[in-house]
Amino acid sequence: MIKAGIVKDRSGSSRENQSQYNKLPDPVRFLIHFLKKETNMLESLSKNLEKVIHKQGDITSFLVYPLLIIVVYEVAMRYVFNAPTTWAFEATTFLYGLHYMFGLSYSDVHGAHVKVDIFSSLTSEKVQAVLSIITNLVFFMPVTICLTLWGIKYAYQSTLGLEVNSTSWAPPIWPLKILMALCLVFLVLQGIANLLKDINSLKQQGRKVNP
Repeated sequence: MIKAGIVKDRSGSSRENQSQYNKLPDPVRFLIHFLKKETNMLESLSKNLEKVIHKQGDITSFLVYPLLIIVVYEVAMRYVFNAPTTWAFEATTFLYGLHYMFGLSYSDVHGAHVKVDIFSSLTSEKVQAVLSIITNLVFFMPVTICLTLWGIKYAYQSTLGLEVNSTSWAPPIWPLKILMALCLVFLVLQGIANLLKDINSLKQQGRKVNP
């Protein structure tokens, strides 16, 4: 009797979920059906992209050590030997700038960027996923893609002219512009990974509606 009641409850729950699923608009049902088939691919691709971002973040985090060495060297030369250098300030600026730029995508992997989620945190996971997809496609991706294209363009022009900085030290800055363009490429890749994760989350919510 108990077993029969459990089977009946499951059957009734399944019919209720199916009824809710049938009430959804056709485009939503098509999206849910499509996303169900893409679960493994989306999850795998998202994880692989994040592995790339993690790796570059682990490697570029070591930029802090030459930055520290140069700062200590400059302080010693300036205040101990009264012989300040002409290159230390620029070198630290370049190293810190690269450290910051490479950290953009790495911070996003860990959700370390500031988010204003006062209202979205009150909604369901499905609504949060939809909002995240919309903001990603409407704001994040267009801006980062444009910045990346411009960064690549400026890096290309700088490389052709073997550009140097207009200071007394005059270091070559075209390699820095190439690296900054690469930082933006990593940021775009992380945006794609976030988009895939949100789509996968939306798909999982669709499964709850129609298991």
